[in-house]
Amino acid sequence: MIEYHWYLLKALLLGLIEGFTEFIPVSSTAHLLILAEWIAFPSDANKVFEVVIQFGSILAVIWLFRARIIQLISGVLSGDRAEILFMRNLLLAFMPAAVIGAFSIKYIKMLFHNPLVFVFTLVGGGLIMLWVERKPEYAKHGSNETATSVRATAHTMEEITWKQALIVGFAQCLAMVPGTSRSGATIVSGMLSGIHRKTATEFSFFLAMPTMLAATVYDLYKNGAALSPDQTWGIVVGFVAAFFSALFLVKAVLRFVSRYTYRPFAWYRIGLGMVVLCWLYLR
Repeated sequence: MIEYHWYLLKALLLGLIEGFTEFIPVSSTAHLLILAEWIAFPSDANKVFEVVIQFGSILAVIWLFRARIIQLISGVLSGDRAEILFMRNLLLAFMPAAVIGAFSIKYIKMLFHNPLVFVFTLVGGGLIMLWVERKPEYAKHGSNETATSVRATAHTMEEITWKQALIVGFAQCLAMVPGTSRSGATIVSGMLSGIHRKTATEFSFFLAMPTMLAATVYDLYKNGAALSPDQTWGIVVGFVAAFFSALFLVKAVLRFVSRYTYRPFAWYRIGLGMVVLCWLYLR
């Protein structure tokens, strides 16, 4: 009984970590898999736990943006052109990951068992973020919400073009490699394509909804029957913890990106990658 309580406590910890890292560009998957290894969390071979609890974080975003989601659905049904274009962009950005992921998920899951992959993706992603933030055309001009990139052409989600949406969608495919960070790939690619920093972050949040829902449903369909009752309760605990921790974090992230750059997250990624490398060397 004590051992099972420890299992649920570990699931709770992983759920909290998932919620705190899903929407910042540090790779929630890397944090989950590395921490699960460090605390000896008994996950299944297909890592269903790590995938499914991520949808708890997405539900937090759905709740926080519920009014905007209702507005989007109502606008599409009523024929509002701006909302129809926004919905089109979400579908365009979602399709690359849906198609590529369906054909490559088996090979991607193999990478989950190789911590050395995290070293390259964490450090490489951090260096790319530093490179983007150092470019003068993406620099912040001011310290409040009016600060913007001098190169941005889309300052609201309704202004995002179909080309920009596709660029973000294909960049999201890179995040299938553990350690890359889905939010990092979509936000940075959005900025590079000309989307305002805060708008790229919001679009990343919205894009996460269909993407993570599809990943969760697919994983449960393929592997749900193999889960034991004990594992199911672990998923429930992790799911709820991810929901509430993400609920706390999302608005804080939007406030942060309105005032600051992503450099702190870039340096954190590099530092974590070095920690993982040292751990691999010493273990």
